[in-house]
Amino acid sequence: MAEQFVGSGWSFPMRIGPTGGIALVSGEREIEEAIRLVLATAPGERPLRPEYGCAIHDLVFAPVNEQTAGRIQHEVYLSLDRWEPRIEVRDVEVTAGDDRNVLYIDVRYEIRGTNNPRSLVFPFYVIPSHEEPGAPETSGGPDGPPESDR
Repeated sequence: MAEQFVGSGWSFPMRIGPTGGIALVSGEREIEEAIRLVLATAPGERPLRPEYGCAIHDLVFAPVNEQTAGRIQHEVYLSLDRWEPRIEVRDVEVTAGDDRNVLYIDVRYEIRGTNNPRSLVFPFYVIPSHEEPGAPETSGGPDGPPESDR
């Protein structure tokens, strides 16, 4: 019963299957790939479904702090609730990586009708602000340092 509910779909990323057609995945693997696809797609990226995706991509240049982590957590909950009806999201935790250029989004979910808890970690790469501690210094462009530093 649960397998029929989950279904099957194209593999992500797309690849050629053993018969020469598009490779398919099914079961828990199909749901995991669907979750990754939602999180990796920015709204507006798909011409025929511009609202599809997750708005975390608006935060690529946001500072790595608790407020940004909270916004990412909120956007992940919203997008998975809307675009992946086969799961119940139990928790989303966002943690910074050691180099502060990556945030790890840990999604804990359950496939509806299975009582089988699952977890997926999605790396979200950010571009840190130059004002953040540990960010590289800038030269001010091709003309040297900014006017205020001369």
